[in-house]
Amino acid sequence: MSERQKHFYNQGLTRDVYYRIQHLKRLKNVLLRYEDEICDALHRDFRKPVYETELSEFLIVLLELKSLIKNCKSWAKPRYVLPSLVNFPSVSKIYKQPFGSILIIAPWNYPFQLVMAPLIAAIAAGNTAVIKPSELTPNTASVLEKIIAEVFEPGYVDLVQGDAQVAKALLNLKWDYIFFTGSSRVGKIVYEAAAKHLTPVTLELGGKNPCIIDETAPLELSAKRIVWGKIVNAGQTCIAPDYLLVEEGIKDKLLLALKTELQRALGSDPKKSPDYARIINNSNFKRLKALLEDQQVLYGGDSDALENYIAPTILDMGMLDPDIAFNELPEVLQDEIFGPILPVLTYKNQEDVQDWIEKYDKPLAVYLFSKNKKLKNKILNELAFGGGVINDVVSQFLNPRLPFGGVGNSGLGSYHGKHSFDTFSHNKSMVHKATWIDLNIRYAPYSKKLKIFKRLRKYF
Repeated sequence: MSERQKHFYNQGLTRDVYYRIQHLKRLKNVLLRYEDEICDALHRDFRKPVYETELSEFLIVLLELKSLIKNCKSWAKPRYVLPSLVNFPSVSKIYKQPFGSILIIAPWNYPFQLVMAPLIAAIAAGNTAVIKPSELTPNTASVLEKIIAEVFEPGYVDLVQGDAQVAKALLNLKWDYIFFTGSSRVGKIVYEAAAKHLTPVTLELGGKNPCIIDETAPLELSAKRIVWGKIVNAGQTCIAPDYLLVEEGIKDKLLLALKTELQRALGSDPKKSPDYARIINNSNFKRLKALLEDQQVLYGGDSDALENYIAPTILDMGMLDPDIAFNELPEVLQDEIFGPILPVLTYKNQEDVQDWIEKYDKPLAVYLFSKNKKLKNKILNELAFGGGVINDVVSQFLNPRLPFGGVGNSGLGSYHGKHSFDTFSHNKSMVHKATWIDLNIRYAPYSKKLKIFKRLRKYF
């Protein structure tokens, strides 16, 4: 925590719920004034379509703001719980206490939403915050800096711009909580830095999200939903379907449906479509371009380095082999793609699907298109993953009443709605003991009390 943050927090202003709500309302009004500028900044950073910004960034932030403004007061109240008979007579309560100073390190792929959503919750819970936006989206970071300066006093919320070295310097400081969104590789670095000070963390990471389609799925509707989830933000979404596992008998029909839907959504030349974003920078463009080498391209594959453009691309990866060693897989099947490339694997037996998915670390999301109840229950009960959807993709993120987060290598902790408020609050347990009576059974000397204690403990 910086000295400025410490001084501000020690004044106790953020412990006042009305002070928090006042700033959240002010933030909402300022965001509405900056709405067009935010959309323009995202378009300049990587040609993100205005509609996608409104849907996947601005709307989500507004919904979080409305929820936290409405519920902040009630969520912050002490909660009574049933007291223990051991403590008779007493009252037991759980108090929501702010952690203190929060460090929020945000990614580039949703550079507005993934700054604002955790910030709003941190403020609602009574904390101060320092934000480190991504240096890869400088236009969005610049707008965020103006918004923060207009809404919050210095020391309440501060925004720090810079590259990875700035992030490293921030991580060397002592914080009361760290909220990080990004890759699993960097997440491990953040976790290691936090461990030096025993700082609690939320890590929102990623993984190889499988999407399973069996012969009972409605193919045209499935293709429509899969294509949307893959082309939003040009595939640069942590919960996008990473690869498809398609039952052998429906492979050809599904591939035709996917191609038809891509042409319907973006036209015959996606590069000319105003509804398709670009890859964030040349480094990521080259990484994605390399994944296409020596692969069987069924659709797309076009690219333009000058625009960091890669067309939505479908790859035929053949029949899955659950016995193949992980290091023998082509690179496109090893790491999270994070781009508009969709490998398609075919399977014969449903038993092979689970073995294949379990080759990888636990994914952030799993998607299943099927009417088969037995298969649905098998996926739900036997696979470990952060969250998922049956017969759709990505939409688990859109319900603020559902906690969002990964498990294992795909993340630690969760947030959204009340889950966000709880994430940034310490549950302080208190027992208020009465003084009008004091039962003698717990005090020494203990002679002759053991039998009484054993008779009474069944009521505890």
